[in-house]
Amino acid sequence: MLDHHSALIHVMVLVSAADADMTDKELETIGENVRYLPIFEDFDVETLTDVTRACTRALADAAGLDIILESIRAALPEKLYETAYAVACDIAAADATATQEELRLLELIRHKLGIDRLCAAAIERGARARHMRL
Repeated sequence: MLDHHSALIHVMVLVSAADADMTDKELETIGENVRYLPIFEDFDVETLTDVTRACTRALADAAGLDIILESIRAALPEKLYETAYAVACDIAAADATATQEELRLLELIRHKLGIDRLCAAAIERGARARHMRL
């Protein structure tokens, strides 16, 4: 069973791994989110690597994605669903262009967490604005 910290980290790892290429920029964004977002202020950063590895191990299972998505939903209180979608969007936006695999995974996460289209569009636009480059 995941706690809310692990669930949020799993969301970020899923998006980063969606295209089978966890880039340095995506990993850096995961680290920044864990270090600076208020939801992680009581998280032991020293365990980040262990949580990340647990997620990648779970993905190796044939039903891993479905199991992880259900575990994320079960671990998060409803008030953190939008936060989970926001950190997922941050990872997708980290490389400046989201791949089709990342976009499909964002859609799966949005549906699993029941994020409505208008709210999702606002979160996506915010992530795009935060990660904009010249």
